[in-house]
Order: sequence, then C-alpha cells, then structure tokens
Amino acid sequence: MEGITWLTHRYVMHGFLWYLHEDHHQKGSGFFEKNDAFFLIFAIPSWLCIMLGLQHQVYWTAAIGFGVAMYGLAYFLVHDVIIHQRFPWFTRSNNRYVRTIRWAHKMHHKHLEKQEGESFGMLIVASRYWQKTRRDKHIQQKP
Repeated sequence: MEGITWLTHRYVMHGFLWYLHEDHHQKGSGFFEKNDAFFLIFAIPSWLCIMLGLQHQVYWTAAIGFGVAMYGLAYFLVHDVIIHQRFPWFTRSNNRYVRTIRWAHKMHHKHLEKQEGESFGMLIVASRYWQKTRRDKHIQQKP
C-alpha cells in the first residue's frame, strides 16, 4: 500500500485532484478540509470490495478491501493524529521514527503548490530524513 499511496499522492492528489488536496497545503480556517474528501474516495471502494468479495466468496477482493481499510486506519493515526496533530493525543513524542516522519512531512508541506514536491509517502521515508533526525538528536543531547 505504501507504493500505491506514494503514486496516488504524487500523481492524483498533486495532479488532477489538486483542487481537493490544495487546502491541505494552504491551510485555511476551520477543522475540516476539502482534502478530507479523500476519506470517502478510498473508503467507498474499500467497503465495496469487502462487501462484494464476502457476498460472492471472492476472498482476494475482500482482502484488498480490508487492506485499504487498514491502511486508512494507519493514515488516520499517523497522518492526522501523529503528524498533523489534528487530535492532541501524541503531541510530545520524542520517538525517532515519529520525529523522522514528521520531518519528512514538514519537508513535503514546504511546497505550497502542486509542483516540485518531495516525500509523498507516509510510513516509509528517505534516508536523508533519518540522517536529519539523527543529527538533531546529537544536537539535543550536547550540554
């Protein structure tokens, strides 16, 4: 799913559906964003795959639906809760993985337009972001 997510984020969200994703990069007022519509864009096919796959005993289709649903849950927890802190549940984590994915996502959001982006994944990030958080940890530990 991470590879599909990267491709979808890069070529769909930063492509022909930018008008839904744009307010995620150029934050406006209010809790909800047009970007939240992607929940339905992915949840409906997931639900249909699960429902139809189980009804017709095409279990590989149901498995795809469950996989998309589980990734959706991971997206909510990692992207909305941990990275963007839309819900203040994990606001003070010093875990290196959390710091790394937050840094990579911050670098993604420094681009306010759909072109010239970077770090389109969510759970797997490039080594340069890991190196950045390693340097930051050493700086924080010095007296």
